[in-house]
Amino acid sequence: MDAMLAGKVEALQGVPVTDHDGNDDEAPVAEGVNAIAAEGDEKEKEVKLLKHYSSVQSILTVGDGDFSFSRALATAFGSGDNLVATSLDTYEDLRIKYSKAESNITELKRMGATVLHGVNAKRMKDHTDLKARRFDRIVFNFPHAGFIGKEDSVLVIYSHKELVRGFFSNARHLLRPCGEVHVSHKSGWPYDSWDIEQLATESSHAMVEQVYFQKEDYPGYNNKRGDGSRSDTPFPLGLCYTYKFISSLEL
Repeated sequence: MDAMLAGKVEALQGVPVTDHDGNDDEAPVAEGVNAIAAEGDEKEKEVKLLKHYSSVQSILTVGDGDFSFSRALATAFGSGDNLVATSLDTYEDLRIKYSKAESNITELKRMGATVLHGVNAKRMKDHTDLKARRFDRIVFNFPHAGFIGKEDSVLVIYSHKELVRGFFSNARHLLRPCGEVHVSHKSGWPYDSWDIEQLATESSHAMVEQVYFQKEDYPGYNNKRGDGSRSDTPFPLGLCYTYKFISSLEL
C-alpha cells in the first residue's frame, strides 16, 4: 500500500464513529476504510515486474530494432498502456529489414502501447508525440550509429559516441523526477572506449548502478544488427551491462 493510501486509512481508523450520546467506547471503524484498503491491496496485486521495469512505470524505449524488447515488456505486464516504443526506421523499412517487426508492432498496439517511427534519439525531445510527455524509464539497448567502417576505427567510435551523447542530451528533457535512463552496452574493446559514463555526465546524468545484461531475462527479445544485408540477424552479445543513470541535479 502506498504512503498516501496508508495515510488515508490511518486517518480514518483514528476517527471513531460516535453515537448520538457522544459515547465512542465501542464505535465501529469509519465506513469506507475497508473499501480503501481493499482498493489499495488490489492495485498492489496488479503491479507486474520484469527485471528493472514495472507495469506502473511510464517507459520509453528508443531504437528498439524489431520491437521485440518492447513486446517482451508488454507481455510481462499484460498490457502496453505504459509503453511508448520507438524506432528510427519507418514502418515500411522495418517490414523489409525484420521478419517479425510487423507482428511485434501489431501485438504492441493491440495491447495498448504507443508505437512511433522516425524517432531520432538525438532530436527526440522535440518530437511532436514526445515533447509534452515525461517518463520514469527511458531505455536504449545497444545504441549503434550504423555500419560505416570497422568498429574499432576512430571515425566509427566517434559516430557512436555522438549518437549516445545526443541521446543523453535529449533524454534529460523527457525524464520525470527520480526517473532513470538505462543504456545496455557491450563490454570490452572497442566498446569501452565509448566511455558511456562520461557521455552521460556531460548531460547532467549520474550513474547509480551497473548490472549484467542477460537476454534471457526478457523472453522473446531478439537483438538485431539493424543495418546492412544481415540486419535481421542477431549480433554476439558477449559480456554486456545495463548502465542506470539519474539526473545528477537530484543528488
